[in-house]
Amino acid sequence: MFGQKTFSYKGVSGNHMTAFYIKLYYRENYVLTDVRDNFNRDGHLTAFDFFCIVIWKANRAKTKIAQRLLKRNPDIEQSVRDLTSKIFSATDDKQKLKVLIDDYKFRLPMASAILSVLYPDNFTIYDVRVCDTLKNFKGLDSATNFEKLWLRYKDYIDSVKNYEPKDLSLRDKDRLLWGKSFYEQLTTDLKNNFQK
Repeated sequence: MFGQKTFSYKGVSGNHMTAFYIKLYYRENYVLTDVRDNFNRDGHLTAFDFFCIVIWKANRAKTKIAQRLLKRNPDIEQSVRDLTSKIFSATDDKQKLKVLIDDYKFRLPMASAILSVLYPDNFTIYDVRVCDTLKNFKGLDSATNFEKLWLRYKDYIDSVKNYEPKDLSLRDKDRLLWGKSFYEQLTTDLKNNFQK
């Protein structure tokens, strides 16, 4: 997928690799701390950090996303740098999402996952499980007009923010809604002996 080039993580070597490998086991913690910190410090992401986000959201999407980026530039590292630099320099939240949706043709679930890592107070992940709980946003990711998608996605963010209890962070509200959907689905499956 990435050609013959060997990738290593910058600044990590020797005995530090042991701790780094263990850190990678806890992917969500890694992307929500180290990756975000690296982005804020550097104004872009490395391919390694970017694909940690992609894999955290949907491992199955990594090849398709890599192919899309490689069409823009055969150097995956530079392609990711270009994309994430554009996000970093975008003037507002709408423009940040527009870079991913319009310029790079990402779908809303992945675009919102990337932005929720990089800007956790402004974005939340558009997820089918959250939609199961909120009810009003199924199919939003199918919108073809960016302006309409943006307005509905802003409504989605507001619905997540307003979900009780109010004192949770946006990320924890996302976790709460996902967990509620998971709980309800599994308890229903158990009650029905996993029969439809």
